[in-house]
Amino acid sequence: MRYNITATFFCIDEFCKAYDEWEKHRLIDTGKKRSRSCAMSLSEMLTIMVIFHLSPCKNFKYFYSFHLPYFHKSEFPKLLSYSRFLQLMPRLFVPLCILLQSLFGEQTGTYIADATSLPVCHNKRINRNRVFKGLAARGKTTMGWFFGLKLHLVINHKGSIIAVKITPGNVDERTVLDEMTRHLKGNLYADKGYISQNLFQKLYQRGLKLITGIRRNMKNYLMPLIEKVMLRKRFLVETIFDVLKVHMNLSHTRHRSPTNACVNILSCLTAYQLKDNKPSMHFYPLPLIQS
Repeated sequence: MRYNITATFFCIDEFCKAYDEWEKHRLIDTGKKRSRSCAMSLSEMLTIMVIFHLSPCKNFKYFYSFHLPYFHKSEFPKLLSYSRFLQLMPRLFVPLCILLQSLFGEQTGTYIADATSLPVCHNKRINRNRVFKGLAARGKTTMGWFFGLKLHLVINHKGSIIAVKITPGNVDERTVLDEMTRHLKGNLYADKGYISQNLFQKLYQRGLKLITGIRRNMKNYLMPLIEKVMLRKRFLVETIFDVLKVHMNLSHTRHRSPTNACVNILSCLTAYQLKDNKPSMHFYPLPLIQS
């Protein structure tokens, strides 16, 4: 196995203990007086969702029906049926949001921002899609048109996630960058799609410098050598998107519930944050110039 299920469960179980205490004193009452107990605990269900994205399985139904009973039968003795687990998956939405936020990386002063598409169906089936009606939208990337959602990420140079936002596919990346980086200071590297004079001034006034390339119709300008070198290393975020999509099953077009789709995305990002070998950017000290 490429993951340590004991360490993963211990981390999630410690979080669930604090979450249960918070939930008992929540300010907003749901109005439901009946609380039906489940054979599986919240920490077990969260662990299953997280280790799915760390496992070599590409299909959750195969993972739950065959991989878990064969490799982890002793760890989950009260495993629910597959259909019942899908019915209970919406319960994991709020805990995953809080868990992911608690696992955000440290603020190092060097950040990279980018967005990627999350198609929810093939382009030929856009008019027949009813699951994400009113939520997904048509958008365009360098790879062409798609119908679905858009995942916005801000990472540090160590490859850890700093901020996350999920929007419809037609939302401009520049409109959400200010909200995602309100607590950050330092240098933020992005591609040419984030070029905006108003956005640059707004971020610079609160201590965050937006550094991007220039388009062909723009005037050239000088920048420090270190910023030019760091701008070339912006591909780190593209590597992370590749890991999430290819190796961790971030995106697929078989969702039958918008809530379960969000649970899948959040559990994938949580599993990535728990990884030890994240893609990262290495800094090397510059040699001193002797006169």
